[in-house]
Amino acid sequence: MPPEPSSLLDAKGVEAGYGTMQVLWGVDLDVRPGETVLLLGANGAGKTTFLKSLVGLVQARSGIIRLGGEDITRMRSSDRMRRGMTYMSELAVFPDLTIEENIRIGAQALGHANPNGRMDELYQLFPVLREKRRQLASSLSGGQRKMLGVAKALSAEPKLLVMDEPSAGLSPLFVKEVIRVLSSLQGRGLALLIAEQNISFLEVATRVFVLEGGHIRFSGTVAEMSGNEDLHRAYFGLT
Repeated sequence: MPPEPSSLLDAKGVEAGYGTMQVLWGVDLDVRPGETVLLLGANGAGKTTFLKSLVGLVQARSGIIRLGGEDITRMRSSDRMRRGMTYMSELAVFPDLTIEENIRIGAQALGHANPNGRMDELYQLFPVLREKRRQLASSLSGGQRKMLGVAKALSAEPKLLVMDEPSAGLSPLFVKEVIRVLSSLQGRGLALLIAEQNISFLEVATRVFVLEGGHIRFSGTVAEMSGNEDLHRAYFGLT
C-alpha cells in the first residue's frame, strides 16, 4: 500500500534486531513535511534501533521504509542522506576535530554547492560556535556539543533530521536550551524526528509515538496522549 501523499517519511511494519535478538516488532511511524514528531520511550524500548533502521545503520528484517515516496528500505546510509535524511546520534560530534571542521564535514560529504555560505547561516543561528570555531569540539560543554551536533547535521540542508536522545548527559538548563534551538528551527520547512525519554520535548512536538518493548503502544497528538490515563500516569507521574 503506497504511503499517504503528505508523508515525508513513512515506515510500515518495521522489524529489526541484532543476531538472534529481535528488538522491533512491526513498527509503524510517519513524519509529515515540516512537522516535529517525538518518539517517546524508556531505555531499552528500541528507539535507537528503530532510528538506525531508518537511516540504514541497522538493516530492517521486514517492513518498508519510504522517504518522499521512494522505497529506501535496502538503500545504503549515504544514499539516504543524499535524499534528505540526516542522523544525529547521542555523541553528535567528532571531538578531535574543530567546531568548523565538524560543521564543514557534513556539507562536504554531500557535495554541498556552497559550504561556506551554509556555515555563515549556521553561525548566525549558533553564534557561540562562531566564537569558538577554531577550538576542538572536545573543549565544548555538553550543551555546546549538542548545539554543534545540530549545526553539523543541518550543514547539508536536510529535509528530515533524525535525533537520538538530544537530552542525553545534559543538565535541565541545557535541555531547555536544546528545546529552544529546536523550537527556532520549526517553520523553516525542516521535519524533525526526535527519540527521547524526556517528556520536556513534548513542548516542541506536533505528534507523539510511544514505543514500549519494540511495539508502538500509542500514536497521536500531545493532547491525545495527555488524555490517555495510563500514559499520563506512566509519563507524567500522576496517580
